[in-house]
Amino acid sequence: MADQKYDLVVIGSGPAGEAAAMSAAKKGMRVAVIEKRPAAGGNCTHKGTIPSKALRHAVKQLMRYNTQSVFRALGEPRRLTFPQVMRTVNKVINYQVEMHTAFYARNRVELIFGEARFRDAGTLEVLLPDGATETIAAEKFVIATGSRPYRPGDVDFSHPRIYDSDTILEMQHTPHSIMIYGAGVIGCEYASIFAGLGVKVDLINTRGSLLEFLDDEISDALSYHLRDMGVTVRHKEEYARVVPSDTGVIMEMQSGKRIHADALLWSNGRTGNTRGLGLENIGLEANHRGQLAVDEHYCTEVENIYAVGDVIGWPSLASASYDQGRAVAAAIAGRGHRIIEDAPTGIYTLPEISSVGKTESELTDAKVPYEVGRALFKHTARAQISGERVGMLKILFHIDTHEILGIHCFGAEAAEIVHIGQAIMKQPAPNNVIDYFVNTTFNYPTMAEAYRSAALDGLNRVMRL
Repeated sequence: MADQKYDLVVIGSGPAGEAAAMSAAKKGMRVAVIEKRPAAGGNCTHKGTIPSKALRHAVKQLMRYNTQSVFRALGEPRRLTFPQVMRTVNKVINYQVEMHTAFYARNRVELIFGEARFRDAGTLEVLLPDGATETIAAEKFVIATGSRPYRPGDVDFSHPRIYDSDTILEMQHTPHSIMIYGAGVIGCEYASIFAGLGVKVDLINTRGSLLEFLDDEISDALSYHLRDMGVTVRHKEEYARVVPSDTGVIMEMQSGKRIHADALLWSNGRTGNTRGLGLENIGLEANHRGQLAVDEHYCTEVENIYAVGDVIGWPSLASASYDQGRAVAAAIAGRGHRIIEDAPTGIYTLPEISSVGKTESELTDAKVPYEVGRALFKHTARAQISGERVGMLKILFHIDTHEILGIHCFGAEAAEIVHIGQAIMKQPAPNNVIDYFVNTTFNYPTMAEAYRSAALDGLNRVMRL
């Protein structure tokens, strides 16, 4: 006999789990959330999005102090240690935990701390922190357990100089040099963060260019500016062996190279957190990356068990996970469904990157007649005032209909700026056209007026045809 019975039980309190629980509770369901950590927020709050972005912000502030002449009246350029910067990060994490915990109380969602395991398709066993076991039954379940860094078996992650993107936040020293294996979003973000702290960085990329899903021009800009910060970017390299010692780490490459650094950050892939859930007891099997397959309702092969967030793979964004959580609650309540597509990309490198829609390569391959409108941030008054002159905005649009097809932004506050273009791009025709930016008055000086400059640039190109 189950100790407790709910309409819905969500496993995991990250963005996807929290959104599913809150939305279901507002629809009148009795909901519980089970969280393995001793505090709410999931990996997003404790190890992923929040700490890395808070760390980036602190480093960006340090860089501005060290590079802008106005601050020289306060003293010479300074250096901060990694632990010093992390103290600021930990404050943000505490604020986030308090906020998310209050959400559950306010919406009368029971938050249970413990490790959940399926006994069968209608029952969970939860191992509580005190060692006791509680049995919980529900009509529906949502698996929102997130993901963790992938760890190959031949790399010794117990060594004090080898880190992954979770354990790097616990580093108690500032290395003189660091090697980052894996140049995906996480690897590029940490490369710019450590370079901003004055650490020598080797960024090892297994592919031919950085972040190949980006527009080529944006990828090239990222590569240039990382190198300008002192990052050594090595493309098309695969490791053969990792040899740690008391004084550093040597990575022997399949190409024959040997790269040495004080520390290694492994950021090559992630794995869904499905181990230990007892999936074998309900007839579910994760793929080789620990991820679960779902249908358009986010339902797994078991009709009353759903999955959302990083545990189902792409796009593995906190923003998309929130939307997936709300969508799965609507599907469970029988109020339709929504598969999250074309989510904007936010990459918090220094400078940051954001995009939504198609890239130039995709449009070229699809033989879509398009044109490009560009605006360089250095030509805007706001960027000149703020000192954030690096960056650009580009708008891709159809030559004939002027429909906006893609927005790509590189530079300060790119993840904010992109949403202006996204809002117009998502309007129904004929309101989703680039002409909007020419016919609208923007505040001056703002970064938003880059849209008008980019639109004029693009439309002038069309007029020359």
